[in-house]
Amino acid sequence: MKNILLFGLALFIMIIVAKPVAAQDHGFGLGIVLGEPTGLSAKLWTSKINAFDFGLGVGLGGDRIKYKGYYNNTGRVHFHMDYLWHSFNAISSTERFPLYYGFGGRFNTGGGYDGSFGIRGVIGIAWLPRATPIDVFIELVPVFQVTPLTGLGIDAGLGIRYYFE
Repeated sequence: MKNILLFGLALFIMIIVAKPVAAQDHGFGLGIVLGEPTGLSAKLWTSKINAFDFGLGVGLGGDRIKYKGYYNNTGRVHFHMDYLWHSFNAISSTERFPLYYGFGGRFNTGGGYDGSFGIRGVIGIAWLPRATPIDVFIELVPVFQVTPLTGLGIDAGLGIRYYFE
């Protein structure tokens, strides 16, 4: 409940202070993501359709479908970086709803996942309102855990970012 209230407050503040110029498909955006992990989310556009996506947060639950390690029910620090492609023409609408996909890597430490590295595949959808420099996104991320033991997992998140000029 506390996370939902923080997310709502952040969304309200971003909409209030947002300038009437949209800048979500270029530049740098910073915001929050709720889910697995919960924390900071950043995006750096490299072209009209490509971007780097970064996340730094806390994983609160065990996310492995088939993980043979020991998870001790405490939080862990999560960092990921992905390279994304965006399809702005996939959904016909008066609003901009690009589908995006990509790949990247993830590093977790703590909570029984000390020093674990995984390969991520990302698929998601974003909403880029025309009048404000924010994006709202939801994504599903299958993960292949490489170290210390192999296994499959799922990360997922709902987030919002503010884009700076």
